[in-house]
Amino acid sequence: MLILVSYDLENDRTRNALAHSLKDFGPRVQKSVFEADVTGPELERLYLKLEKVELGKEDSIRLYHLCGECARKVKIWGVGKVTKDQDYYIV
Repeated sequence: MLILVSYDLENDRTRNALAHSLKDFGPRVQKSVFEADVTGPELERLYLKLEKVELGKEDSIRLYHLCGECARKVKIWGVGKVTKDQDYYIV
């Protein structure tokens, strides 16, 4: 499933740590926005990571689930492409 994670965090250390963690799930598509094509277990692992982030009074993290139909309707102007799970072949 395709998800989008966005965040607005005041603390530089927290923000950098979160960005570093999110790279394990998918690419950064904007400064504080990541896309990821995840499986159920990966999504659960991501939830656990997000729940551990220490948020300040004005901080927020948002996670959006994009259904298959919605993911097909994503439009991009400028540089970039919608994140898709890579095909892997084991030989």
